[in-house]
Amino acid sequence: MFSSLFEYEFLQNAFMSGLLIGLIAPLLGVYVVVRRMSLIADALSHVTLAGIAASLLLEKKFTAFAGLNPIYLGMGFSVAGSLLVEKLRAVYKHYQELAIPIILSSGVGISVIFISLADGFNTDLFSYLFGSISAVSRTDLYVIIAVSVIVIAIIFLLYKELFLLSFDEEHATASGINAKWIHFIFILLVALVIASSMRIVGILLVSSLMTLPVAASIRIAKGFKQTIFFSVLFGEISVIIGLFLSYYLDLAPGGTIVILSVLILVITILWTKFTKGKVS
Repeated sequence: MFSSLFEYEFLQNAFMSGLLIGLIAPLLGVYVVVRRMSLIADALSHVTLAGIAASLLLEKKFTAFAGLNPIYLGMGFSVAGSLLVEKLRAVYKHYQELAIPIILSSGVGISVIFISLADGFNTDLFSYLFGSISAVSRTDLYVIIAVSVIVIAIIFLLYKELFLLSFDEEHATASGINAKWIHFIFILLVALVIASSMRIVGILLVSSLMTLPVAASIRIAKGFKQTIFFSVLFGEISVIIGLFLSYYLDLAPGGTIVILSVLILVITILWTKFTKGKVS
């Protein structure tokens, strides 16, 4: 694959996109897990699927939409879904967790309707569901680069605010932090990362890349910054090895990346149990 990287543009696109996704998905996933919002990624990924299905339907039914990159409508749906989550959290103040299953169910329902209107699954939709190395275009790479820059910049600028909100929202609000706007920006970032990651990992598996590396890092990290470091490290390992395996074994990259993430999680669990047993 190393030699092929210099020959084929689609491999360059996939590899560079994978490196960026392996960075930003676990990076944002640390805050998602700490804030106990792990299911938000699943909800927004299903809303993104509705956007992808809608784009493919429009392309099939109307020639004016031919050539439209589905990632744009997918992002639009994902961002809209994140806004609706915030609205529903305000409506159900005492049952805010209801917002996530409501959006998830709506996303699934809309996706099924659009897929049925488009006369079922096709190759393009399958690649969005489970990821595909050959499907990553140069445009997709540019979108991922832009999203990565935005995510890293905002995490850097709002690190203190996000840290305080993640661990003690009441104290953060009392300190003068605008919790509502910070949370709004955070949800938008999650939506953008999910939509941009679908080409490599797949819509149905992208939430795993945001949570599994974090779950593994929590087992061995000593402190928040270490958790971020190990999460990104495990994410990159999963993506890089997963892309190589999927290329040589002709597998969907999403599945190989997720299974590698699971293996890393199992190894960290066994490692902590072994070291604790050895110490005692």
